[in-house]
Amino acid sequence: MRTQPPVRPEPRTRTLDAPPSLVPLLARGALLSPFKRPRPDAPVPATRLVLPGARIDLAHLAAYERVCGFPTGADALPVTYPHVLAFPLAMRILAGRAFPLPLLGLVHTSIEITGHRECPADAEYELAVLVERLAPHRRGTEATVLTEARVQGALAWESRSTYLARHSPRDPGKDGGPGREQGRGHHGDRRPNRTRDHRRGPDPRRDAEPLPALAEWHLAPDVGRRYGAVSGDRNPIHLHPLTARLLGFPRAIAHGMWTVARCLAEYGPGETARVRAEFRAPVLLPGTVTYAARGPRFELRSGERVHVTGAVGPTHARDE
Repeated sequence: MRTQPPVRPEPRTRTLDAPPSLVPLLARGALLSPFKRPRPDAPVPATRLVLPGARIDLAHLAAYERVCGFPTGADALPVTYPHVLAFPLAMRILAGRAFPLPLLGLVHTSIEITGHRECPADAEYELAVLVERLAPHRRGTEATVLTEARVQGALAWESRSTYLARHSPRDPGKDGGPGREQGRGHHGDRRPNRTRDHRRGPDPRRDAEPLPALAEWHLAPDVGRRYGAVSGDRNPIHLHPLTARLLGFPRAIAHGMWTVARCLAEYGPGETARVRAEFRAPVLLPGTVTYAARGPRFELRSGERVHVTGAVGPTHARDE
């Protein structure tokens, strides 16, 4: 008997006065992780966190741009930066007792971004985060997190990220049943989720033609620590080989959001208001990777192993 993901109840909005402090949240999430029994039929957290009046720290923005390879000093935010702005709110939910997946080992598997309008670096933002759904995955349970940024009440930017907690789908928890196969792989042999609405953005896997190599990057062992310092994402799998091995990786791995940001920085300042990316295999640190692109599609690979596939689209496509 297959489990059915529960319907998320109408979220209760909770407004914060300031961004949550990440260090206590990370510690809390780590402490609670061993006690969580992930399963796709667990209740979805019903809280929508909102932070009004968020302003951009220009020094922090410049540090982020340097780590990811974006040019500094632009009037508009890089398309991936609002994800970092709202990360403390997401962590408040993911590290909480009501979120059923363990924070330790939780892996970012995909992201879809829509920039509805330019996001100025000097604007004031209202940020909002909620968990939309939990779903069975061949390797465990996957959560979809919706993040929004508004300027003067109008939606300026939104994203949907999926996060995978690995566990045996045949043993999802005392009250759960076997999960449905919706995709393959944990940063690996992942296939498109057939329940996802592919009209939301450009398809990074529209055809199978190899993309031409445009650049080769030699990644230092501290890439995860440097990105963690500017993003606040200090998941142990990114920071050191020892902590990564404890969670099943041979070495530390690069953040998925760093890889897609680095690819978009290389892609250039064209119209990238709609972005879809899938994180298909971990990028081990240190390492050498190849950036390849043609038209709207890009990918990051090493040899024949593809780590990231992505596609971009113009602003005017958002209403199609």
